[in-house]
Amino acid sequence: MFLNPIHHITIDALDPYKMAEFWAEVTGYAIHPDDVEGDEEILLEPGQPGVPGMLFIRVPDAKSVKNRVHLDIQPPVGTRDETVERLTGLGARLVDDRRREDGSGWVVLADPEGNELCIERSAAERAAA
Repeated sequence: MFLNPIHHITIDALDPYKMAEFWAEVTGYAIHPDDVEGDEEILLEPGQPGVPGMLFIRVPDAKSVKNRVHLDIQPPVGTRDETVERLTGLGARLVDDRRREDGSGWVVLADPEGNELCIERSAAERAAA
């Protein structure tokens, strides 16, 4: 029997609601209906059993060094490049472009508070390669 012991992925944030709004756009998760702007903790719910939620907790200090853990995002629809464009339009910042001429590779972005995430090719792009 498969058990997923991870309940939440917790991210420290200066502005938990703003971060949850950004990551809701990245993941398609929904902000918990009881959570509102100004709360100390904001939960994103995946809407699927067994999938960890994302919990944003207010902290007083800004991110100052490279993440020890980051999320790799594989777009469920569209392409890697469309996703990079969409997320930078939402406030993400380009950190490193690891795309290769053959279409492989990934893009490292930082969310609005500087946490790194990688955007990989979609499953459709991988299948077409």
